[in-house]
Amino acid sequence: MHNDINTLGQLKQSTYKSRGIKDEIRENLIAKLEKKEQLFQSIVGYEDTVIPDLQRALLSRHNILFLGLRGQAKTRIARLMVELLDEYMPIVKGSELNDDPYNPLSRFALDLIEEMGEETPIEWVHRSKRYAEKLATPDVSIADLIGDADPIKAATLKLPYSDERVIHFGLVPRANRCIFVINELPDLQARIQVALFNILQEGDIQIRGFKLRLPLDLQFVFTANPEDYTNRGSIVTPLKDRIQSQILTHYPKNIIDAAAITKQEARILPIQSERVNLFDWAPELIEQIAFEARESEYVDAKSGVSARLTISAYEMLVSSIERRGLLQGIPKANMRIADLWGVIPAITGKVELVYEGEQEGTANVAQILLGKALRSVFKNYFPDPEASRKTKSKSPYDTTIQWFGQGNSLEIMMNMTDDEYKKSLMDIPGLADLIEKSIDYDGEVEKLFLMEFALHGMAEFSLISKMNIGTGNRFKDILSGMFEIKQDESEDEELY
Repeated sequence: MHNDINTLGQLKQSTYKSRGIKDEIRENLIAKLEKKEQLFQSIVGYEDTVIPDLQRALLSRHNILFLGLRGQAKTRIARLMVELLDEYMPIVKGSELNDDPYNPLSRFALDLIEEMGEETPIEWVHRSKRYAEKLATPDVSIADLIGDADPIKAATLKLPYSDERVIHFGLVPRANRCIFVINELPDLQARIQVALFNILQEGDIQIRGFKLRLPLDLQFVFTANPEDYTNRGSIVTPLKDRIQSQILTHYPKNIIDAAAITKQEARILPIQSERVNLFDWAPELIEQIAFEARESEYVDAKSGVSARLTISAYEMLVSSIERRGLLQGIPKANMRIADLWGVIPAITGKVELVYEGEQEGTANVAQILLGKALRSVFKNYFPDPEASRKTKSKSPYDTTIQWFGQGNSLEIMMNMTDDEYKKSLMDIPGLADLIEKSIDYDGEVEKLFLMEFALHGMAEFSLISKMNIGTGNRFKDILSGMFEIKQDESEDEELY
């Protein structure tokens, strides 16, 4: 329709009806719900919580506050709300306030319509242009958001400061008939938050004494992190009272949803997929790191553990395997448990530590989280290492434990060739039998991976010892491993 309508007169003869943005969103949402269309398809894990709350808020024509920790898709949801807008919207051509041709607000649009009448030019704005976003920072001013008198404009147009045509409108008026998002709302200074009161409730604005009443038509969406309320600022109570719906977001509640988010967001190149053979265990192991971090005594729970941790870790895991394959000159490298140590840089920058964590050190905390993730996934698939202790029966791990008890040790290095990797694992008695009796696997390559996994799991349950040796891990019996750790600690003390 929009291609054939270029003037106000043509618009009046069409089927177009003017409506507020909240009504527009509401009506389009109703149509989609009636057709059983899936909304916000790229948002995973919110189907029964956040999305229904959002739908109820939009049906109620509410402004919205998304409240949740970092990395919980608050901004992503806000950006997807443009899907609920009409595809095109008519405005008075040249208007900086997206003036509705039927209900103009700006002096420019009013004068133009008075002058040209039915011949007033119309242009059409696509819904992708009807989204405005501002990150709240302490330096944001009222002029930035609302507007101010522009002396250059006054001089150029030769107008007195009393003429409203000298006003330079801020981001909010320019977003008229759009979705306007303010991220990290508590970071906005209290006096700036106060400036939003009238816009939210009465729909008018005040600019340096100008007697303006602009009934702006906006769908406001705010985001905030609960941690910010104490660390950097707060949402002033009257403003919070004017935001009709507060929707709480959350992290994925299960591994399946978490893995789906990571797979969707991770930027893995096609060439990387060709060079790397990832087993089905990879997503669960990566996601478990974040689940462990959110429960860890070393990590600040109030700060949260963003989904960006697992996305970055997944990308690093792929790159770690790819690098090994490139260095060894093999076309496709298979995943190993040792490759997980390559994701540590993706963990250390993504977690906020409490005092105990700071004392432990970020690298050590990352290794602890890796170990706990391996332990959690291991016990879901392998025989329970603690069951035989309780029943005092023969353990499926006994043969391997006895081999290490005879003074044998094993080093699994990150840069081992496939042949070295295979020989090292196959030389350990009982390890291959453990995998064959415990787990269904797909071919020898995955069997070797599971054999290495078994060693790490046994170490996490203190059946054998494991020590990080920089570019790999050394496995020994639990007693000699303890002496080795103590010896290393005493050597460190001598250095100081």
